[in-house]
Amino acid sequence: MWFVFALGSAVFAALTSILAKVGIDGVNSNLATAIRTVVVLVMAWGMVFITNTQGGIGEISRKSWLFLILSGLATGASWLCYYKALQIGEASKVVPVDKLSVVLTLILAFVFLHEKFTPKSLIGCVLIGAGTLLMVL
Repeated sequence: MWFVFALGSAVFAALTSILAKVGIDGVNSNLATAIRTVVVLVMAWGMVFITNTQGGIGEISRKSWLFLILSGLATGASWLCYYKALQIGEASKVVPVDKLSVVLTLILAFVFLHEKFTPKSLIGCVLIGAGTLLMVL
């Protein structure tokens, strides 16, 4: 089931890039990011209330709060950089560079989460890196 959601994420991320590139025309990238963030905020809280999971807020540990807040800050920084890059660059070049996050995530997961590099993941990292270079050069 995780694969279905991950595939959905990829499809919606692709749509995000194309819709954002069209929508950002003539709009300050920071303002565009703020508008997008409000929509995401409303959608996320809507899902919390639709699924009746708002009661779990009090059960969140301090450690989880800290890391969720740090993750939110990283997401915000990512979105600000992404929208600025989309505004001044071609979507067909910005998106592949953005997807280098896959390679960086695997490296960070190895270093900080002690996840294993497998031959497949190592080959995948090399191919993603090489593919990104081919697409942007």
